[in-house]
Amino acid sequence: MRAMATPTVSHVDPLMFALLDDVRSRLMRLFRAPQGSFALAISGTGTAGMEAAVANLVGDGTRVLVVVTGYFGDRLAQMCERYGATVRRLEVEWGRACDPDALRTALEAEGADVVAMVHAETSTGVLNPIHQLAAIARKHGALTIVDAVTSFGGHALDVGAWGIDACYSCTQKCLGAPSGLAPVVFGPRALERRVKCRSFYFDLQLLEDYWVRRKYHHTMSSTLVYALDEALAIVEEEGLEARWARHERNHRALVDGLNAMGLSVLPPEGERLWTLNAVRVPEGVDETGVRKHLLDEFNIEIGAGLGPLAGKIWRVGLMGASSTPQLIVLLLGALEKAFAAQGRRHTMT
Repeated sequence: MRAMATPTVSHVDPLMFALLDDVRSRLMRLFRAPQGSFALAISGTGTAGMEAAVANLVGDGTRVLVVVTGYFGDRLAQMCERYGATVRRLEVEWGRACDPDALRTALEAEGADVVAMVHAETSTGVLNPIHQLAAIARKHGALTIVDAVTSFGGHALDVGAWGIDACYSCTQKCLGAPSGLAPVVFGPRALERRVKCRSFYFDLQLLEDYWVRRKYHHTMSSTLVYALDEALAIVEEEGLEARWARHERNHRALVDGLNAMGLSVLPPEGERLWTLNAVRVPEGVDETGVRKHLLDEFNIEIGAGLGPLAGKIWRVGLMGASSTPQLIVLLLGALEKAFAAQGRRHTMT
């Protein structure tokens, strides 16, 4: 908030370009991108990052295999179709991670030019084994596009070591900045195999001209850049490994508390996100009423289920500055009160 109070500057001011250079350097480090990569922040939300990755790597006739483990895997498939790809979907049960053998079998059957997948599926609380999946895709000659919207800054992510070719995220989740920018990185293989981009706004060549060669492209918000630069500095001050450990520690504390109340989370152990917890709605509970009670009485907002999970789960984010023991205690107590208001008994034992 203090960074955002800084007076605005022009999108082509020397100070702005110095900030963009700093953001690029920090993103390269935090994505752990290999030499020869290009990292930047797209003006827009995480979906803008998704579209930028797709627009520059997918064109007419591109064979794309999309791993669909939830709502945002489905969005990836839709996005690729809009850019003219021949899309195959590897459908996975919502609430479960993708089995690497399933991807291997699908690629051995038909192959693909691009494999697109979600690291942290926000709709189901599932963490996909991207390290393994990306290695399988690379072995079969496919580029990888990875959605790290709910994992970047909260879960282990190593673009270089894992062989990821393009990866995108957002600013408002684990980074803890306001919504409005989408960190993206393109690795060397992705840069070599770019297609002619149909979009002017997301054209990587034009964006690189702006970020690196100082040529005007669009009017980027200096206020959001201030915020992102500060958020990335905060991540580096804490340290990535320490930050990952904090998110895991607080996730486990929440799950222990939920278990003590007789509640459970959707994904099985080993497939769970630390940053987004999919809590099963108990039988007979008005899930909308619980969310309304939390918001009205405690100023706590949690998400509803999406798609086939609507009404069946609550989505509880523990990301960035909100991943603290104090907030977990507050949430668990608030849940007890919300259940009691419905005449239900779910208390810590």
